[in-house]
Amino acid sequence: MKTLIAGLALAAMAFATSVASAQSVKPTIVLVHGAFADSSSWNGVVPILEKNGYPVVAVANPLRSVKGDGDYVRSLLNTIKTPVVLVGHSYGGMVISHAADGEANVKALVYVAAFAPDAGESAGALDTKFPGALLGPHTLAQPVPLLAGGNDLYVRQDKFHEAFAPDLPEDAARLAAATQRPITDIAFGEPATTSAWKTIPSWFIYGDGDTAIPPQALAFMAERAHAKAVVVVKDASHVVMISHPDAVAKVIEDAATAN
Repeated sequence: MKTLIAGLALAAMAFATSVASAQSVKPTIVLVHGAFADSSSWNGVVPILEKNGYPVVAVANPLRSVKGDGDYVRSLLNTIKTPVVLVGHSYGGMVISHAADGEANVKALVYVAAFAPDAGESAGALDTKFPGALLGPHTLAQPVPLLAGGNDLYVRQDKFHEAFAPDLPEDAARLAAATQRPITDIAFGEPATTSAWKTIPSWFIYGDGDTAIPPQALAFMAERAHAKAVVVVKDASHVVMISHPDAVAKVIEDAATAN
């Protein structure tokens, strides 16, 4: 009898340990950068998340097409065995809205100064839905024709600071302008076909000094998505994850710990 009781006690302890271990597994944070940027735009956010115990992957977004980029990110999601918090900046919001659709391991979406499209909406259309965007013909450089069709788009380096990152020091903005990655005009004009925010809880953070996507547009998308939380950072620009990494990391961790 004593042996049976001892065996049951050990089994109960093992089960409790297993449950505790499962509960302690933190979701993987997958970061998706936007147009005219690269994965290094998350360099201020990644160390904060990793210090707090989160596995982090900053994806190299191809910036070729909404569906193609979304499928690429979806392929990565399918290799991750933990729950995922999927984070998108700017055009990256178009990508995560496609990539997360139907993916059971994505527990939350975080839109960082990002587009959250409904089906049929493109980044270009959303960016001009409300006044205030400085990204446009007068701030874009001469398009670069692609052999496969379409054009690569860059922000003019002399306009980058004003139109994209006015709250960064001039030296930092100059470096970001020189190292920017182009996006195709096809990606900017391609309408979304899915809207993962309709079925997956979402969080939003953006700056009220955004000159790339009008804050009014960001507020509209956050309200439409019935966001769990909306954080507006005073005077922050479109690159809020660079100028205010602590605030962005906090919203990501709030999404990661929500039930």
